Amino acid sequence: MSETGSGPGDPKKQLRREMGLWDVLLFNIATVLGPRWIAAAAHNGTSSISLWGLAGLFFFVPSALVINELSSRFPEEGGLYVWSKTAFGDFHGFVSGWLYWIYTIFYFPGLLLASTAMSGYIAGAGGTALAQNRTFLLVGSFLMLMVAVFLNIIGLNVGKWLQNAGGVSTYLPLVILTGIAAVLYFRQGSVTHFTAANMLPHWNWDTVNFWSQIAFAFAGLELVSAMSEEVKNPRQTLPRAVLGSGVLIAAMYIAGTFAVLSLIPAAQVDPSSGVFAAITVGSTALRVGFVGVLAAILVSVGNAGGVGSTVAGIARVPFVVGIDRYMPAAFGKIHPRWRTPYVSILVQAVLSAAVLLVSQINETTRGAYQFLVDATIILYFIPFLYMFAAAIKLAGRPDRAANPQLALIPGGKAGAWITAGVGFLVVLGGIGVSLVPPGDSSNKLGFEIKLLGGTVAAIALGLTLYWRGVREKKRPASRKLVD
Repeated sequence: MSETGSGPGDPKKQLRREMGLWDVLLFNIATVLGPRWIAAAAHNGTSSISLWGLAGLFFFVPSALVINELSSRFPEEGGLYVWSKTAFGDFHGFVSGWLYWIYTIFYFPGLLLASTAMSGYIAGAGGTALAQNRTFLLVGSFLMLMVAVFLNIIGLNVGKWLQNAGGVSTYLPLVILTGIAAVLYFRQGSVTHFTAANMLPHWNWDTVNFWSQIAFAFAGLELVSAMSEEVKNPRQTLPRAVLGSGVLIAAMYIAGTFAVLSLIPAAQVDPSSGVFAAITVGSTALRVGFVGVLAAILVSVGNAGGVGSTVAGIARVPFVVGIDRYMPAAFGKIHPRWRTPYVSILVQAVLSAAVLLVSQINETTRGAYQFLVDATIILYFIPFLYMFAAAIKLAGRPDRAANPQLALIPGGKAGAWITAGVGFLVVLGGIGVSLVPPGDSSNKLGFEIKLLGGTVAAIALGLTLYWRGVREKKRPASRKLVD
């Protein structure tokens, strides 16, 4: 059986439908909900409370509606890549898919650093020192990446349990955090004074870079759509899971930020591991220190699940692009035993490990982390521009109203245009503010050069691969004419 192409030998036909409703819902929570974004929001201060609400209204809701419509209309492996290709053709589909995949090369190192920093709190009060120890962060990051890659190569029938455990283990520590904060609030009040005025957004060039992170924290619901042909009854399962997980995620981001700020002043919150510093402070004050250790253990599992879910979902994009022959054919290979796109997963892991090392050059641990976050947001949001634009263009096709079971955006064509248009503008603004160096950057010029250089290099590499693929696809036809 061939490993590329279409028809009986199509590798997609070898994929297994392993994921049900609860698998997808927990996958979404593991992918989207991040304790590090709550920590970053708390570090930014009380104005983050209103930013969560604005991002939820103008980005999260439009994203969920657009993703539900496109995933129910086009339930094919590849997700966002397929939607962009359907709307705008092969070239734009490739650019969208390429950047959607390559963003993970920067995303994984940032996620791994934050996850390892949080796991340091298993040591209790000593976790604060471990969270800033470069050797501990690098070794822990590599170990976590290896586990996630191994389990996802073995297959979703095994890997999905890491994602399921990740979803539960991400949510529970945040429930613990809000519970501890609530008890201490009623006993002794809050260390932060909350007012309507200080919870409004504040314009500040030193913190405006953070605004895009608030929107990015809500991103990821589209990821499981890249695995549509591995989901049971995707037209019904995907929209229901998006709705359920969306409500749980939005509520926890707001409650979690309140909780951290009630326990620790904003200036003292570490933007990557501050949630667990807050849990440690709270559990120590209540004399239940073991709760902080338990939360750190849970979140370590949760973060591993987040890495695993992203590895699983994103790897399907270059897999489908490889089948279409716009990337080297090896990306379209299926493992002969485990029926997974193992080449895509391995390449993804190797490149992420390399970026993790490079990001540490001439930067503090916080500066390196911030560079990875901003590079991730820029590369990730460009495909989102394609996604919202695709929803606008495809809203006019007559097949949109042909199936009453589809999860369409309310309001007909006008509703689709308004919803997707709002999302498009928010994403465009998010890219813009990501280019502003944060106020605590140690070298603003160096930060900007690395950020712009990395972004341009990633796009240029993708275009090089695309034109190579175009030439390769033309060769059989030209040879046939010569014969």
